[in-house]
Amino acid sequence: MTATLIYCYDPMCSWCWGFRPTWTKLQKSLQDLVDADQLTIQPMLGGLAIDSDVAMPDEMKSKLESTWKNIQASLGTKFNFDFWKTAAPRRSTYPACRACYVARDTGLEEEMYHAIQEAYYLKARNPSDLDTLIECAEQIGMNADGFQKTMQHVKNERLLEEEIEQARHLGLNSFPSLALLIGDKLTPIPLDYKDHSSMLNAIKKALS
Repeated sequence: MTATLIYCYDPMCSWCWGFRPTWTKLQKSLQDLVDADQLTIQPMLGGLAIDSDVAMPDEMKSKLESTWKNIQASLGTKFNFDFWKTAAPRRSTYPACRACYVARDTGLEEEMYHAIQEAYYLKARNPSDLDTLIECAEQIGMNADGFQKTMQHVKNERLLEEEIEQARHLGLNSFPSLALLIGDKLTPIPLDYKDHSSMLNAIKKALS
């Protein structure tokens, strides 16, 4: 029986950005198990914040900026703090999540995820805005018109919301989170943001 490692994330979650280098190392360390068909890695979108056109209140902006500073201090993660001066942030991550959902169909989910993170955290672009997401789609080789049409379809059919409900049903309520599914047994994998080895050991132990 092939086990499934579920990685629940939101492309606009700053802790997911902080976790990215360690997650990359963990995926590389698991490649032998993936190649041997013992393990499948399945991304799942968490959906931090619903669609909204409302400007983010100053109090929330300050709170999120301070979260970025905390992550930068504890993990060494780079952030472009110009975002809080030049962008018009909204508390809305569903559009960015939909972009990753759309990219999944063409095998480009991880590329889209990384493009959104880099636009947001390094280039001070706003992934709540469709034009930013279209730029990301074109950057990874997707057709802009096709991307926009599929984004609308995913929204109309509430496909993202279905996935978010599935994540909640599995108890994956924080981002990032990892859990190993073997048959109908779900084992949460405790995160270590600085070292992938403890997570690798926990996965191997659960598999044995």
